Amino acid sequence: MPQGDYIELHRKRHGYRHDHFERKRKKEAREVHKRSAFAQKALGIKGKMFAKKRYAEKALMKKTLAMHEESSTRRKVDDNVQEGAIPAYLLDRETTTRAKVLSNTIKQKRKEKAGKWEVPLPKVRPVAEDEMFRVIRTGKRKTKQWKRMVTKATFVGPGFTRKPPKYERFIRPSGLRFTKAHVTHPELKCTFNLEIIGVKKNPNGQM
Repeated sequence: MPQGDYIELHRKRHGYRHDHFERKRKKEAREVHKRSAFAQKALGIKGKMFAKKRYAEKALMKKTLAMHEESSTRRKVDDNVQEGAIPAYLLDRETTTRAKVLSNTIKQKRKEKAGKWEVPLPKVRPVAEDEMFRVIRTGKRKTKQWKRMVTKATFVGPGFTRKPPKYERFIRPSGLRFTKAHVTHPELKCTFNLEIIGVKKNPNGQM
């Protein structure tokens, strides 16, 4: 064990080198390029492990940024006064509109993940595999044909993270991934943009 942190002690007595912070900044800036060069040159298991580690870091960073984005987003408040609006101190429980009650119920159910809205689906024909997926040729000579690209709209859950592109068998393009749907309420005669909770594998089946 060291008897004392002599570097810290020296810094307390005499301060830092005059170019310490500049050197530190430059070293941190170079680190990105060094890491990139290593990632390109690393072979075998070392390269795979490094790529896996970087991928996990990026996925975590992406999720953190999304969380911060969601918390800092300011939602615009409608300044226009609606017709029939009354101050808060004049509101009475009996005068609560039916639409308001229904809206609150919907919000509550959505929070509990219990209010499942069913989108009316027409009878659909079975989709052939070659229509649903497009074969992607990979490899240096484009001889491998084990990858498939989805050509129809798909649903992914909220915690969806792509696999590393090299090992991803089914590629779901970001433009075809849907998490929300417009659902029309028959009584309210209005449309809600709700989150999709789940999708039936066989829309015509009873289960």
